[in-house]
Amino acid sequence: MIEKVYLAKPRGFCAGVVMAIQAVEKAARGEERPVTVYHSIVHNHTVVERLQEGHGVHFVESLDDVDRLPGGGDTVIFSAHGVSPVVRERARALGLSTIDATCPLVTKVHTEARKYAREGYTILLIGDSASHQEVIGTRGEAPEHTIVVGVLGKRGEGLADPHTVEVPDPSRLVVLTQTTLSVDDTRRTVDVLRARFPGLVVPPSEDLCYATKNRQDAVKAIAGNVDAFLVLTSTHSSNGMRLLELARAACGRAERLETDADLEALDLSGVRSVGITSAASTPDDLVQNLVARLRALNSALEVVEEGEWENIEFREPRKVAPDAPLPRVMR
Repeated sequence: MIEKVYLAKPRGFCAGVVMAIQAVEKAARGEERPVTVYHSIVHNHTVVERLQEGHGVHFVESLDDVDRLPGGGDTVIFSAHGVSPVVRERARALGLSTIDATCPLVTKVHTEARKYAREGYTILLIGDSASHQEVIGTRGEAPEHTIVVGVLGKRGEGLADPHTVEVPDPSRLVVLTQTTLSVDDTRRTVDVLRARFPGLVVPPSEDLCYATKNRQDAVKAIAGNVDAFLVLTSTHSSNGMRLLELARAACGRAERLETDADLEALDLSGVRSVGITSAASTPDDLVQNLVARLRALNSALEVVEEGEWENIEFREPRKVAPDAPLPRVMR
């Protein structure tokens, strides 16, 4: 029987996710026609379902599908993961107004990509998947200057191996990263690249976002106290799956749950203490529901919550008309 729960802090929504969800909710209330979001606004099934069912929001993977939806739509919202200039150009060609809910920390990486491409650098973009929306968006800023490199030990289509990746000019080389990777794995990957390419430029402000690092640190702080970890995350959340991997490595056992209902399928016999954390896109009420379910199994359950919440807010994105100028893309 589980007797003690350690709640990781911080956990759950980061500032970028809060900003993105609020932007969708506000647009859904204020727009006369149905609001469309390009890709999942954040990578969490519950969030998407709540926006669909509670606010009538549509989600598409192609902007060409916007006008085919019931009632049409003339405003599209870009997800927190960011989009490539090709998507922005297509939205303008279709006459769509846009609300850019890209996390500002992702936008920072896009800005770096454009800057270094203008200066003639090859960009080694470290990512956990070439098909992740954030990687697609960042690479799209300078496609002919960018090579996507897998995190150390990560293999997949479109990912170059940091041990063997070839570059046109080792003296004009910079490394950028997806914002939601494992902190430790990313640093090891950069070390491999730096050893191979001594002239590698590493921007002074790292690309991994504060929320990713803080949530991983919180798991590390708890791991020594628990028999197992329960991680609330959707499978397509990069930061959430990195939390799951970290928790598993740190304490030997970790289980993924989409919601508290998944607890029923887990065999936790012999587990007396658990840590609980959640992805940066997971609503905290899902965590509280999980704690309540555990308390229903043991009314004497002890819950420990230590650490600090983040105190960061991002500015609300504004609506942009289809004829607004676009940032220049590097080919």
